[in-house]
Amino acid sequence: MSKTRVTPKLRFPEYRKTIGWAHVPLGTLATRNTLRNTAGLIDRVLTNSAERGVLDQRDYFDKDIATAGKTEAYFIVDHGDYVYNPRVSTTAPVGPISRNNLGKGVMSPLYTVFRFGDGNTDFYEHYFRSSCWHNYMRKVGSTGARHDRMSISVDDFLAMPVPTPEVAEQRKIADCLSSLDELIAAEGRKLESLRVYKNGLMQQLFPRAGESVPRLRFPEFRRAGEWETKTLSTFISTLDAGVSVLSGGRPATSKEVGILKTSCVTTGLFDPLENKVVLDSGQKARLKEPVKADTIIISRMNTVALVGANAYIDRDIDNLFLPDRLWAVKGNSCANMRFIAYVIGADRGRAALSTAARGSSGSMKNISMPDVLGLQITAPNLAEQHRIAACLSSLDEHIAAQSRRIESLKQHKKGLMQQLFPSAAEGEA
Repeated sequence: MSKTRVTPKLRFPEYRKTIGWAHVPLGTLATRNTLRNTAGLIDRVLTNSAERGVLDQRDYFDKDIATAGKTEAYFIVDHGDYVYNPRVSTTAPVGPISRNNLGKGVMSPLYTVFRFGDGNTDFYEHYFRSSCWHNYMRKVGSTGARHDRMSISVDDFLAMPVPTPEVAEQRKIADCLSSLDELIAAEGRKLESLRVYKNGLMQQLFPRAGESVPRLRFPEFRRAGEWETKTLSTFISTLDAGVSVLSGGRPATSKEVGILKTSCVTTGLFDPLENKVVLDSGQKARLKEPVKADTIIISRMNTVALVGANAYIDRDIDNLFLPDRLWAVKGNSCANMRFIAYVIGADRGRAALSTAARGSSGSMKNISMPDVLGLQITAPNLAEQHRIAACLSSLDEHIAAQSRRIESLKQHKKGLMQQLFPSAAEGEA
């Protein structure tokens, strides 16, 4: 295996004339760690999340999963050790191998714990996240009874090939990708700051419970008087549900007809891609509630966490329709619908909708039309509604742009990794 060399599609200038990378079995670079917590001296239990890597179990599950005394059979994991979870689904977006960057802890013996002989393993932390490694893992491991689970023995896992560029090139690649990770993390913090700022601003722009005047008002409305509390029915013309039809198992293309899934709305967000294609002409004829601009979609039937979830729709979407579990709220001359969406989408509005939900099922709840129409809305005159909606929608645009920037950076990194790492399969003898 080590005699076969492959060259990445993209290399830093100083390495373009050097020989290709040799691939060697993982077990020649790393050894398995089977040291157990037999004395029970370590009580910090770690877990391996496919998306977030090695985490403290309490942070991930909000509780201790391992019972007292059970951790004596757990493996001791040191800082820098790698953890492989053979039970992670092959469809997971991030691979099942993570480096422990938290410090000493213990992990379930279901995991495979290994460590490299060379302590500088930043290169392999990135490599194990690459698509070439994941694709090879799926190719080798998808042999179990279930197609979405991998089945790789420890010996076979340690025999899998990994690239061995010279240490200087490893560090160059690791530094490049780590810099991108730091930039993505910094942009993520900026996004979170924008969201926190918006939430704090909304708390100032809307009256608190039991009050009729907000703490913060635009100068032109400081003498406009108190806000009035009325039912939602005062501000809307109709509350219309769609109809459910037989649909396919994939989203509709731009030229096809689709019906929304209830998952299309979460807290203030609308995702039109959450839909299912409708192909039968008879089923298409039954559709009646299209997605229209300047409306609010409310989930009238959903899980406990998402019942009452709603989002403002800012544009018409051709050939996309609502099912019977979603309502379209359409305004009248008394309301700015974007403002109303901010009111019912805020914490108090969501809490009121959730409280109104009924149902005997522990997992699914339903909100009646009278309960939604009777929802109490505290609002100013129409001009002030417009001003508040414009301010918050401007912030939303900044938040959306920041989200797109982060996604663009992630896609850039993904493409870069595909160029920097040659396929593990190409390294086979």
